[in-house]
Amino acid sequence: TRKVLKPDAYQEFPLKEKTVLSHNVAIYRFSLPRPNDILGLPIGQHMSVAADIEGHPKEVVRSYTPITSDEDLGYVDLLIKSYPMGNISKHMSKLQIGQTMKIKGPKGAMVYTPNMVRHFGMIAGGTGITPMLQIIRAIIRGRPRNGGKDTTKVDLIFANVNFEDILLKDDLDTLAKEDEGFNVHYVLNNPPEKWDGGVGFCTPDMIKEKLPAPAKDIKILICGPPPMVGAMKKATDSLGYEKPRPASKLQDQVFCF
Repeated sequence: TRKVLKPDAYQEFPLKEKTVLSHNVAIYRFSLPRPNDILGLPIGQHMSVAADIEGHPKEVVRSYTPITSDEDLGYVDLLIKSYPMGNISKHMSKLQIGQTMKIKGPKGAMVYTPNMVRHFGMIAGGTGITPMLQIIRAIIRGRPRNGGKDTTKVDLIFANVNFEDILLKDDLDTLAKEDEGFNVHYVLNNPPEKWDGGVGFCTPDMIKEKLPAPAKDIKILICGPPPMVGAMKKATDSLGYEKPRPASKLQDQVFCF
């Protein structure tokens, strides 16, 4: 196997298949040059995706965390929600099979190593679930029962507007069922009639109830839309976690992707 990502140069990867999950969400599978190539993306890191889009003087760049890993050979899967105003996501939704996107990486300050903390508290909103899932899957792959030494506990609060907006719910529920060290707590703004999860926005009380208390050997990871990230930074600060800095560093207690 050979790692194909280059941190300092974009490469073009063709769209191989597209799996539509809902009216505005799809999984885009891009082929790597050779069938046994891997991306070469450390757990916790993400990559830049760029496109030349009409009406924009320079190329538009966004960061994405794949839902595949270096366990997957020959391709990379991106889960993308298309927004009416979203440049890359809208461009991607119109991409035809065989057309290419420019990708480079890895990038990002988070590099996961097994047992780097005793307990992760994760707060995700919408497509902010992708970096969390990457880390959760790596932890579970590294469990003693799977031949590893990873005993990290994970509690995830996953906030969405509607039930049908919950991305990758089946995957998360399956992982939570098979792994006693991982729990997922759903929060919805508009819950259906029979709903036993949280209601409204993610609040300091929910964080206090579901996530690990401030300690030297825990981390809180946050990813979601900017207004949510801002609110969660305030919430964790009010609960006595270390104050997050504007750009998160690996050693921070509260890390925002």
